[in-house]
Amino acid sequence: MRYMASAFCSALLLLFAWAMPAMAAEPQCGLNNGKVATGEPIPIGSVNGVTGPDDFSSSGHAADAYFKCVNANGGINGRPIKYLMVDDQWRPDVASQVATKLVKDDKVVAMIGSNSIVECLANAPLYERENVMVLDIGVVHECFTSKNIVPLNEGPRLSGVGMLRFAKDHLGTKKVACVAWNLPGTVDWLCGGFKAWGEANGVTVENVIVDPGSNDYTSAMLQAAALNPDTILLCFSKGGHIQALAAAEQQDMGGKYKFVSLASGYVVGLPDTIGPYWNHRFWTDLEFTPLDGKGPDNQNWIAIMNKYGNKNDPRDTFSQGGYLAAKIATEVMLKMDPAKIDRASVSAALRAVKGVKSDIWCSTWYIGNGNRHNANHVGMAAVTDGSNWKPVGGCFNIDDPELKDILAAEKAAAN
Repeated sequence: MRYMASAFCSALLLLFAWAMPAMAAEPQCGLNNGKVATGEPIPIGSVNGVTGPDDFSSSGHAADAYFKCVNANGGINGRPIKYLMVDDQWRPDVASQVATKLVKDDKVVAMIGSNSIVECLANAPLYERENVMVLDIGVVHECFTSKNIVPLNEGPRLSGVGMLRFAKDHLGTKKVACVAWNLPGTVDWLCGGFKAWGEANGVTVENVIVDPGSNDYTSAMLQAAALNPDTILLCFSKGGHIQALAAAEQQDMGGKYKFVSLASGYVVGLPDTIGPYWNHRFWTDLEFTPLDGKGPDNQNWIAIMNKYGNKNDPRDTFSQGGYLAAKIATEVMLKMDPAKIDRASVSAALRAVKGVKSDIWCSTWYIGNGNRHNANHVGMAAVTDGSNWKPVGGCFNIDDPELKDILAAEKAAAN
């Protein structure tokens, strides 16, 4: 893929310059004993799309910060975690190469905090064949159709359906222009799925497809407007949202159309970056609870990022997911005999995870032995409110027909 132009890079610099959430209490992690772990390292991997149209590494950086906290507090019963974060450059061939090295050469016991456009499709067979469990942030269809890949988030499909449900119920939406990057599977899985949901719920959905290597968002916004929608759904990453909204503002589209987005638009500081024009004019889905939430887990995520993360690491919804993935993996391994931690034992222990509760989720989370995973299917919404985000309403179930097998399995397990 071609890299984005300089305007995109400028937008990313703004993203990384955003202020962090307020200081939280002292971080809590691992054994909390203040002793640096010095035993035999436990290798854990992470594949992220860093070099390319956007940087998808915030979940990996959050997992890295959590593991640094664990290593400074006794590790896994004395054994430190060796966290190996690699860049797939948004290229399937590179994703395959770096994942194969992690699995076969570095002998990772699990993959934690990965986030990539291409790696699920490239590496799902490898992970299943080698019995590697992956706790990731799912961004493409293949992340939600694998026995060994377990997303912590809703995913863009559920995020979009949830946003459409909110827009129909609260904003009066009847016709939507779905504006999305032309990535493998995106048009059919996302916009096609939104169209199918709309047909069942009295909402018309039409598509505008954008080259991810282009910075001509003005053309995309004008194409969306030409469809005469009442609502424009943005299906980009955070940097793409900034450019799309800037282009829409230049055309003074904010007063005529309702602008909504996937959860990738929900980032600390975005309301300030896009400016006052968008005050109460831009709504986004939340895959997790609010970034400034006062619950103990969310506050601990903030505290860990502030102490062990980089100040430039984004504090976004993907970061929340990376924190949760690292926390779950740590708590699972702490219950194991440290001398017997290997890939097989970690994979088995992770598959047994169930009933996980956190104030960062709207519902209880689990892994299990399913052939695919999508346990997070309860969302929230927020709107730009001055320089901040304002949650609108509470948690709501997402009514995507694609969840039929997941909901059936949950019902069977409950009975």
